[in-house]
Amino acid sequence: MTISIRPASAADLPLVANLIRALAEYEKLADAVRFDEAVLGQKLFGPRPYAEVVIGEIDGVARGFALFFHNFSTFEGRPGIYLEDLFVQPEARGSGLGKALLQHLAALAVERDCARLEWSVLDWNEPAIGFYKSLGAQFMDEWTIMRVDGSALMRLGETAVETGTSSADADS
Repeated sequence: MTISIRPASAADLPLVANLIRALAEYEKLADAVRFDEAVLGQKLFGPRPYAEVVIGEIDGVARGFALFFHNFSTFEGRPGIYLEDLFVQPEARGSGLGKALLQHLAALAVERDCARLEWSVLDWNEPAIGFYKSLGAQFMDEWTIMRVDGSALMRLGETAVETGTSSADADS
């Protein structure tokens, strides 16, 4: 068995979209998948990519992926890598592919002079939690994830325009 990790390309868009859907199904969140595949392709492979994707293969067959992007630690004064999603197809679990994907991202983080590699995990996903702990990952119990989306995001953004603090002002 040969495990390999490679960067995804625009030609991989249908594969990436299918892997995202499979992940959502596993996480019992299939109804939350709303992306338009063409827009996803623009955001991942267009002129200004917002994230990167690597494909994990076993014997040349895609069996998983990791989607990640850079964040920045003001305290460290250095970038980090945030792993948005990691997924290995059920039939490939236990093969070492998940560990290989994380090792690849850790090597990228070191190569890019990042201070850390971070991600979130669903609290019910005991197999993943156990796996991550076995790799030395730590819970960040003192931190709580916050999110603004949908209509709340629209309202908050409109407030910036009303108060004169638009992004155009920040650029000048």
